[in-house]
Amino acid sequence: MTDKNVLITGCSSGIGLHLAQSLHEQGYRVFASARKHSDVEKLTQLGLRCLQLDIADSESIQAAMKSLLSECDGKLYALINNAGFGQPGAVEDLTRDVLQQQFETNLFGLVELTNKFLPIMHQQRYGRIIQISSVLGFVAMPFRGAYIASKYALEGISDTLRLELKGTNIYVSLIEPGPITSHFRQNSLELFNKNIDSKNSRFHNSYQTTIARLKTEGPAVPFTLEPEAVAKKVLHALQSSNPKPRYYVTFPTYLFAYLKRLLSSNMLDKLLSKSSKAESK
Repeated sequence: MTDKNVLITGCSSGIGLHLAQSLHEQGYRVFASARKHSDVEKLTQLGLRCLQLDIADSESIQAAMKSLLSECDGKLYALINNAGFGQPGAVEDLTRDVLQQQFETNLFGLVELTNKFLPIMHQQRYGRIIQISSVLGFVAMPFRGAYIASKYALEGISDTLRLELKGTNIYVSLIEPGPITSHFRQNSLELFNKNIDSKNSRFHNSYQTTIARLKTEGPAVPFTLEPEAVAKKVLHALQSSNPKPRYYVTFPTYLFAYLKRLLSSNMLDKLLSKSSKAESK
C-alpha cells in the first residue's frame, strides 16, 4: 500500500490529526497538511510527512501541490478535504467579509485544491476524493448560518462532481460526522468574539447560551464520538471497490437524515429548534 499517496488537509488537531495518524498506521503514504508553520512542525515531530497549506490562499495551494508531487512521483491516490472552520452568529449579524471568509476555506479553496489534482487522477485513471462535511450539511440550526451554508454548498458541489466523474474510476464520498470530540468549538468561540457584534445584536440574550455551549469542555451534546469513528468511515471510502456517496457517522446524523425524509419542513423545524435549545442547556 506504499504507493497509495493520500493528502489530508486541516491536520493540526481533531479529525484531521487522527486521520493522518490512523491512515499512516494502516500503511498509506500520508501527507498531512496544516495552515500554520508551528502546526507543521508538530506534525513532523509525530513522524508524519507534512506540508504547509493554507486552503484559503491560491499561492499556498500551488506551492503545496508542487511540493507534494515532487515527493510522490506525480501520483495521488486520495485527497481528503478536511480543513474547515465554523463561524457562529445569526445570519443578520454576518457581514459580507465574514461570510466570504467562511466560504474561502470551506468551499472555494477546497474546490480549487480538488480541481488541481483532478487532472492527475484522470491521467492515472483512478482516485478518491473524500469530503469531510457535517450533519449541518443537510439540516439547519440557529446561529450557525455561515457554516451551514458552506456545508450545504459542499454537499451540492460534491454530488455534482460525483455525477460528472461517473465511469472515470474516480470516486467522491461525503463523510457526515455529527458531534465529534475536537477543538472545533474553541476555534468557533474565537471567531464569534472577533466577528460578531453581540452587544448590539437583537440576539444578545440568546447569544449567551451560544457562548456557554462553545465554552463547554468535553462533549457538549449526547452521542458525541471520538475521531476514530470518522476514521472507520474514511477507511471504507478508501478501500471499497464501490465506496458510498455518503457516510453517516454519529447517531444524530443517522437520525436527522431519516427524519428529513420523513417529516414536513415545519415539523422538522420544530424538532431542530428544540434540539438547539436542549444543546444549549
